[in-house]
Amino acid sequence: MLLQKHVRAWTSRVARQLSTMASSAASNTPMEDVIRAKITEALKPSRLEIFNDSSKHAHHKPMVGSTSKETHFRLVITSEAFKSKMQPARHRIIYQLLKDEMAQEGGIHALQLRTMTPEEEQRLKEREAAETS
Repeated sequence: MLLQKHVRAWTSRVARQLSTMASSAASNTPMEDVIRAKITEALKPSRLEIFNDSSKHAHHKPMVGSTSKETHFRLVITSEAFKSKMQPARHRIIYQLLKDEMAQEGGIHALQLRTMTPEEEQRLKEREAAETS
């Protein structure tokens, strides 16, 4: 019984990964799709915003000759998984999740990260609301 449960869980994970790979292959934004899938699966964020800033950096010397249109990203992530973790630890989590995409030729060249817990996001919203009043 326990073995069947593990096999079903493993099969489900493999099916999700294959589905993500298949949709990424047909997508105009395969790197963004992989970023979204990995972060969503690992961190279950209440907020995930992905901004592709690659066009702003295409003229930089290291980007000359690169055919990739997905090299520079700005991510805003709110997740319970960040509770009790300082910013460097949160960033290490993201870098670990995306290490393969950062290592590949034409992959992610730069990430700008803004990571928050739901409570931190709420305080930020309250502070912004107070400033506009």
